Amino acid sequence: MSLSSAFKARIHECGVIPILTVTDPSSAVPIAEALVKGGVPIIEVTLRTEGGLRAIEAIASQCPDIFLIAGTLVRPEDFAAAKSAGAVLSVSPGFHESLHDAASDVGLPWIPGVATASDLLGALKCNRTIVKFFPAASLGGVEALKALSAPFPQVTFCPTGGIGPEDMGAYLAQKAVLAVGGSWVMPKAAVDSKDWDAIRNNAQQAHAAVRQARG
Repeated sequence: MSLSSAFKARIHECGVIPILTVTDPSSAVPIAEALVKGGVPIIEVTLRTEGGLRAIEAIASQCPDIFLIAGTLVRPEDFAAAKSAGAVLSVSPGFHESLHDAASDVGLPWIPGVATASDLLGALKCNRTIVKFFPAASLGGVEALKALSAPFPQVTFCPTGGIGPEDMGAYLAQKAVLAVGGSWVMPKAAVDSKDWDAIRNNAQQAHAAVRQARG
Protein backbone atom coordinates (compact mmCIF):
# COMPACT_ATOMS: atom_id res chain seq x y z
CA MET A 1 0.00 0.00 0.00
CA SER A 2 1.48 3.33 -1.08
CA LEU A 3 1.30 6.61 0.74
CA SER A 4 -1.73 8.74 -0.05
CA SER A 5 -1.29 12.34 -1.13
CA ALA A 6 -2.77 13.39 2.22
CA PHE A 7 -0.14 11.39 4.12
CA LYS A 8 2.65 12.83 2.01
CA ALA A 9 1.37 16.35 2.54
CA ARG A 10 1.18 15.87 6.29
CA ILE A 11 4.71 14.47 6.53
CA HIS A 12 6.05 17.28 4.34
CA GLU A 13 4.30 19.86 6.50
CA CYS A 14 5.95 18.46 9.64
CA GLY A 15 9.32 18.26 7.90
CA VAL A 16 10.92 16.39 10.78
CA ILE A 17 10.04 12.95 12.16
CA PRO A 18 11.11 12.48 15.79
CA ILE A 19 12.16 8.87 16.36
CA LEU A 20 11.57 7.23 19.73
CA THR A 21 13.11 3.97 20.91
CA VAL A 22 11.20 3.45 24.11
CA THR A 23 12.40 1.68 27.23
CA ASP A 24 9.47 2.74 29.40
CA PRO A 25 6.17 2.61 27.48
CA SER A 26 4.52 4.83 30.10
CA SER A 27 6.60 7.73 28.79
CA ALA A 28 5.23 7.42 25.26
CA VAL A 29 2.05 9.46 25.75
CA PRO A 30 3.62 12.48 27.50
CA ILE A 31 6.37 12.50 24.85
CA ALA A 32 3.78 12.49 22.07
CA GLU A 33 1.83 15.24 23.81
CA ALA A 34 5.00 17.34 24.14
CA LEU A 35 5.66 16.98 20.41
CA VAL A 36 2.14 18.12 19.57
CA LYS A 37 2.46 21.13 21.87
CA GLY A 38 5.78 21.96 20.21
CA GLY A 39 4.27 22.00 16.75
CA VAL A 40 5.57 18.65 15.51
CA PRO A 41 2.52 16.34 15.57
CA ILE A 42 4.30 13.24 14.29
CA ILE A 43 6.31 10.44 15.88
CA GLU A 44 8.02 7.24 14.81
CA VAL A 45 8.12 4.61 17.53
CA THR A 46 10.62 1.87 16.74
CA LEU A 47 10.12 -1.82 17.38
CA ARG A 48 13.70 -2.19 18.60
CA THR A 49 12.49 -2.86 22.16
CA GLU A 50 9.81 -5.04 23.69
CA GLY A 51 7.89 -1.93 24.73
CA GLY A 52 7.56 -0.55 21.20
CA LEU A 53 4.16 -2.02 20.41
CA ARG A 54 2.76 -1.08 23.83
CA ALA A 55 3.96 2.48 23.29
CA ILE A 56 2.24 2.59 19.90
CA GLU A 57 -0.98 1.27 21.42
CA ALA A 58 -0.90 3.91 24.16
CA ILE A 59 -0.26 6.78 21.76
CA ALA A 60 -2.92 5.55 19.34
CA SER A 61 -5.56 5.43 22.07
CA GLN A 62 -4.68 8.67 23.87
CA CYS A 63 -3.14 11.05 21.32
CA PRO A 64 -5.52 11.43 18.36
CA ASP A 65 -3.74 14.53 17.05
CA ILE A 66 -0.43 12.83 16.30
CA PHE A 67 0.60 11.05 13.11
CA LEU A 68 1.77 7.68 14.39
CA ILE A 69 4.47 5.71 12.60
CA ALA A 70 5.90 2.31 13.49
CA GLY A 71 9.60 2.02 12.72
CA THR A 72 12.23 -0.70 12.42
CA LEU A 73 9.88 -3.26 10.92
CA VAL A 74 12.26 -6.02 9.83
CA ARG A 75 10.04 -9.13 9.79
CA PRO A 76 6.89 -9.74 7.73
CA GLU A 77 4.87 -10.40 10.88
CA ASP A 78 5.75 -6.96 12.23
CA PHE A 79 3.31 -5.28 9.85
CA ALA A 80 0.15 -6.89 11.16
CA ALA A 81 1.28 -6.23 14.73
CA ALA A 82 2.04 -2.58 14.02
CA LYS A 83 -1.29 -2.00 12.30
CA SER A 84 -3.18 -3.76 15.09
CA ALA A 85 -1.42 -1.54 17.64
CA GLY A 86 -2.62 1.59 15.84
CA ALA A 87 0.19 2.73 13.54
CA VAL A 88 -0.93 4.42 10.32
CA LEU A 89 2.44 4.19 8.56
CA SER A 90 5.43 1.85 8.77
CA VAL A 91 9.14 2.26 8.08
CA SER A 92 11.96 -0.25 7.65
CA PRO A 93 15.74 0.28 7.67
CA GLY A 94 16.08 -1.72 4.44
CA PHE A 95 14.17 -3.18 1.52
CA HIS A 96 13.07 -6.74 0.88
CA GLU A 97 10.22 -8.03 -1.24
CA SER A 98 8.88 -10.10 1.67
CA LEU A 99 8.39 -6.87 3.62
CA HIS A 100 6.72 -5.22 0.63
CA ASP A 101 4.35 -8.18 0.38
CA ALA A 102 3.55 -8.12 4.10
CA ALA A 103 2.82 -4.39 4.08
CA SER A 104 0.57 -4.81 1.05
CA ASP A 105 -1.23 -7.82 2.54
CA VAL A 106 -2.25 -5.96 5.72
CA GLY A 107 -2.87 -2.64 3.99
CA LEU A 108 -0.31 -0.64 5.98
CA PRO A 109 1.50 2.13 4.07
CA TRP A 110 5.23 1.47 4.10
CA ILE A 111 8.46 3.38 3.54
CA PRO A 112 11.38 1.01 2.87
CA GLY A 113 14.98 1.90 3.59
CA VAL A 114 17.65 2.21 0.90
CA ALA A 115 21.39 2.72 1.04
CA THR A 116 22.37 2.08 -2.58
CA ALA A 117 21.09 2.46 -6.13
CA SER A 118 20.52 -1.30 -6.20
CA ASP A 119 18.28 -1.04 -3.13
CA LEU A 120 16.39 1.74 -4.83
CA LEU A 121 15.91 -0.26 -8.02
CA GLY A 122 14.37 -3.03 -5.94
CA ALA A 123 12.01 -0.59 -4.25
CA LEU A 124 11.00 0.93 -7.58
CA LYS A 125 10.28 -2.52 -8.97
CA CYS A 126 7.59 -2.71 -6.29
CA ASN A 127 6.39 0.84 -7.07
CA ARG A 128 7.83 2.25 -3.85
CA THR A 129 8.75 5.84 -4.73
CA ILE A 130 9.09 7.18 -1.18
CA VAL A 131 12.06 5.72 0.65
CA LYS A 132 14.13 6.13 3.78
CA PHE A 133 17.79 6.98 3.08
CA PHE A 134 19.61 5.22 5.91
CA PRO A 135 22.05 5.62 7.57
CA ALA A 136 22.31 9.04 5.96
CA ALA A 137 25.35 10.53 7.71
CA SER A 138 27.45 7.37 7.47
CA LEU A 139 26.69 7.06 3.77
CA GLY A 140 27.95 10.54 2.98
CA GLY A 141 25.21 12.89 4.07
CA VAL A 142 23.65 15.48 1.79
CA GLU A 143 26.18 15.00 -1.01
CA ALA A 144 25.51 11.27 -1.12
CA LEU A 145 21.76 11.89 -1.12
CA LYS A 146 22.11 14.33 -4.02
CA ALA A 147 24.18 11.83 -5.99
CA LEU A 148 21.73 8.99 -5.34
CA SER A 149 18.66 11.04 -6.16
CA ALA A 150 19.98 12.43 -9.45
CA PRO A 151 19.22 9.32 -11.58
CA PHE A 152 15.86 8.84 -9.85
CA PRO A 153 13.86 12.10 -10.12
CA GLN A 154 10.63 10.26 -9.34
CA VAL A 155 11.82 9.28 -5.85
CA THR A 156 11.28 11.19 -2.61
CA PHE A 157 13.55 10.56 0.36
CA CYS A 158 13.26 10.62 4.15
CA PRO A 159 16.91 10.66 5.27
CA THR A 160 17.58 9.30 8.75
CA GLY A 161 20.64 8.35 10.75
CA GLY A 162 23.12 10.78 12.25
CA ILE A 163 21.09 13.88 11.37
CA GLY A 164 20.80 16.65 13.95
CA PRO A 165 19.69 20.27 14.28
CA GLU A 166 22.97 21.51 12.84
CA ASP A 167 22.48 19.86 9.44
CA MET A 168 18.77 19.15 9.08
CA GLY A 169 18.32 22.38 7.11
CA ALA A 170 20.79 21.25 4.45
CA TYR A 171 18.77 18.08 3.89
CA LEU A 172 15.43 19.89 3.88
CA ALA A 173 16.73 22.31 1.26
CA GLN A 174 16.87 19.40 -1.20
CA LYS A 175 13.82 19.15 -3.43
CA ALA A 176 13.87 15.35 -3.20
CA VAL A 177 13.54 15.34 0.61
CA LEU A 178 10.10 14.86 2.13
CA ALA A 179 11.22 15.02 5.77
CA VAL A 180 14.21 14.17 7.94
CA GLY A 181 14.15 11.74 10.84
CA GLY A 182 16.11 11.65 14.07
CA SER A 183 16.05 11.22 17.81
CA TRP A 184 17.57 14.58 18.78
CA VAL A 185 14.15 16.13 19.46
CA MET A 186 13.72 13.76 22.40
CA PRO A 187 17.22 12.90 23.64
CA LYS A 188 17.72 10.06 26.08
CA ALA A 189 18.59 12.41 28.95
CA ALA A 190 15.28 14.26 28.59
CA VAL A 191 13.32 11.01 28.24
CA ASP A 192 15.01 9.41 31.26
CA SER A 193 14.44 12.47 33.44
CA LYS A 194 10.86 12.91 32.12
CA ASP A 195 11.68 16.45 31.06
CA TRP A 196 8.68 16.92 28.80
CA ASP A 197 9.24 20.68 28.65
CA ALA A 198 12.67 20.12 27.10
CA ILE A 199 11.14 17.87 24.46
CA ARG A 200 8.45 20.46 23.74
CA ASN A 201 11.11 23.17 23.39
CA ASN A 202 13.17 20.95 21.07
CA ALA A 203 10.08 20.35 18.97
CA GLN A 204 9.44 24.08 18.74
CA GLN A 205 13.02 24.64 17.59
CA ALA A 206 12.74 21.86 15.01
CA HIS A 207 9.46 23.30 13.74
CA ALA A 208 11.10 26.70 13.36
CA ALA A 209 14.08 25.17 11.57
CA VAL A 210 11.78 23.46 9.07
CA ARG A 211 10.02 26.75 8.33
CA GLN A 212 13.35 28.50 7.88
CA ALA A 213 14.75 25.82 5.58
CA ARG A 214 11.66 25.74 3.37
CA GLY A 215 10.83 29.42 3.41
